Order: sequence, then structure tokens, then C-alpha cells
Amino acid sequence: MAPRRTEAVHKDASGIDARAPEAVLALLADAQLEAAAVVRAAIPEIAEAADKIAASLAAGGRLVYAAAGSSGLMALADALELPGTYGIPRDRVFILLAGGADALVNLAGAPEDDAGQAVRDVATTGLGADDCLIAISASGSTPFAMAALEEARRRGAATIAVANNAGAPMFGIAETSVLLATPPEVVAGSTRMGAGTAQKIALNMMSTMAAIHLGHVHDGYMVNLLADNIKLHERAARMVSAIAGCDTAEAQALLDRSGGSVKIAILLAAGAASLEAANQLLDGADQKLRSALSKLEGSKGSRQ
Repeated sequence: MAPRRTEAVHKDASGIDARAPEAVLALLADAQLEAAAVVRAAIPEIAEAADKIAASLAAGGRLVYAAAGSSGLMALADALELPGTYGIPRDRVFILLAGGADALVNLAGAPEDDAGQAVRDVATTGLGADDCLIAISASGSTPFAMAALEEARRRGAATIAVANNAGAPMFGIAETSVLLATPPEVVAGSTRMGAGTAQKIALNMMSTMAAIHLGHVHDGYMVNLLADNIKLHERAARMVSAIAGCDTAEAQALLDRSGGSVKIAILLAAGAASLEAANQLLDGADQKLRSALSKLEGSKGSRQ
């Protein structure tokens, strides 16, 4: 087996246990920054992955993450935020974690070798041609992640592999391969550090870009958020106020009228005649607020 960069010894790690804490922490911080920087080289592949994710969700399909260990935790962090941040229905985002729910309190190593469980988990989700599966593995050869990819590909789903070693076996299975060529870890093999940092950044970029494709972001605002607490209700009102140019009291009233939909509230503020008219505008614009607003302005002009 070819040597893996994720298992190599860092060039500056010798004697780390005998150094002053500040020197060790500076080395750890610099290593994290170096790991984060490699994500830029993967932007074309991340863009391709985001297209696949958006296409699956737009077609009514689901986004499924499959991973083990610390890669699974990075997947979990990304996936759990999508419904609240971008209003993606919770039943459209799945997380297949080696070891299942038990891994959240006992992140044992053995489950990552259980390829059979991965196949069963993919089958249980009923993965099909409209769906998209992302498999994440620092080594790029974790049996759980590889088996999930293979089964997803067999079922006709879109497949994406994220790994930190060049030539990773997972890349031979997935349609889209995202290489995050992070340097050796300061603690050799501890891929929860630099490799995990790069994975988190890449997954955040993918899901954010997919949300932009789907019309869930407008001028940097998360206009499809699910406002289910005080902070998010206040954020929703600020968004409507900023985009529509109304005061927060009016924004809150429009949100109440729209059932909490930021996009609909903004269209009502911009002159949509009714809830039905605003919904029709949004549906006709593929849920993209900018296009819906342009159509509304155009229709106003045609009546003048």
C-alpha cells in the first residue's frame, strides 16, 4: 500500500512533547491554517459537487452523508444545520454514521470497517436516482464510506467522494472527487485536526453553494431559514426590513401574514397583491427571490 499523507509524521513535530505550551499551540494553529488553505485548490470539484447536490434537491431527491469517525462528525455538523439555515426539509437530509447513534457517545473505531452495515444503511434510506450521496474519509479508503458509495452508485444516485489523500480508492468509485491535500498532522494520523478542518470547510462550501443555486440565499441573507426560536424570528424580521426597505414592525407584520416565509414577506412588501400572487411569483422563478422581484417590478411597469 502506498504511504498515506494522513499517516505521515509532520516535519516540525520532533520533540513537541518537550516544548513550551505556547510553542506547541503556535505549531498547532499554524498547521490548522495550512490545512484550511488547501481547500482553495479543490474549488472546481467543490463547485461540481454543489451542482449535483442542488440538482438532487431541486428534483425532490435527498442529500445523504456517509462517513465514520471524525469525518462523520464533520458530516453531522454540516447536515444538521441545513434545515434551520436554509429551510431544506428535515426528511430530505440523511446522515449515515458508522456505528449509528451509538457513535455519538462512543466513537469506536471498529464500525468504520463494517461495509455490510453501510450497504444496509443505504438500502434502508431507499436511495435512488434522484438522490445524492457524499462519502467523507480522510484516508479515502474507509470500508464503511467506500461501501456506501458503491451501493449508492449501483442504485443510480449521484455520488461525491471527499478525501485527504491523492489517489484515494474512493475516487475510483465516485462521479465527483474532492481532494483536500492536507499536510501531515502534527500528531501523526490524528485526522480530527487538519484533515477534519479542511473537510468541514469543504462541506460548508458545498452545501452553501447548493443553497445559493436553490435560491435560498439573497445578497448574503439566508432567506429560506426556518425561524423556530427568538433569535431567528428577529433575524427574519431584520432580513425583510433590509431587503424590502420597510421598518421592523411592518416586517414582522408581513412575516406573520406570510406564515414566517421571508421570501413571501419581501414580495408582499414589494407590492405582490396577495399571498397567492406572491407564491405564484416565487414558484415561477424557481424559488429565486431576485427573479421573483424582477418579475414583480416588470409586471408593475406593464400596468403603468
